[in-house]
Amino acid sequence: MSLDYVPELTASMGVTDIDRSIDWYETVLGFKLLYRADEIGWCELSTGTPGVNVGLSQVQQVPQGGGATNVWAVTEIEAAKAHLDAHGVRQDGEIQHIPGLVKLVTFYDPDGNAMMLSQSLIGEQ
Repeated sequence: MSLDYVPELTASMGVTDIDRSIDWYETVLGFKLLYRADEIGWCELSTGTPGVNVGLSQVQQVPQGGGATNVWAVTEIEAAKAHLDAHGVRQDGEIQHIPGLVKLVTFYDPDGNAMMLSQSLIGEQ
């Protein structure tokens, strides 16, 4: 017997201030709040990628390091990085360029959750 998946994924991350985080994810990444469940310190936001949401769970402390890193694909990484720069988003250096494969930039939300933006170069000349 195999698992019967539905085309849906929620990437869950801990945050220390859910209100601040909702504002950041909406303003900086353009996500949209789907719902809040304040009684359990949880909310979900749509990402613009069909079937993929971000779930934020309010916690006392966000542990740094380890865990999964969400990678968001963009069409033009230089423009996306400029957008992050305009919002003062902390980043881990400049855009990494792996010729013929991908361009990447690592960035962090206000609680230090690491994420990346990627631009595929596969098939480009």
